[in-house]
Amino acid sequence: MKGVGEEKWMEFKSLAAKKNVSLGELFGIMLADYSKRSELVWDKILNGEKILSDSEALELEKTIKELRKEKGFRI
Repeated sequence: MKGVGEEKWMEFKSLAAKKNVSLGELFGIMLADYSKRSELVWDKILNGEKILSDSEALELEKTIKELRKEKGFRI
């Protein structure tokens, strides 16, 4: 594989042997796991607990708009 060092390639092959699966199967498992975890991260970001109240968010947005206008950026 391009861009994979010899040490990492040997680690990958060793892991497949330990799990008694082919390299292709291990790659598929790893890809599915990566996709699942990235979806969970975005779900947590988009639907998790708010770090700002709605009023704090509006105040922050107002301040940012004022700063952007003051410095000549698009609003």
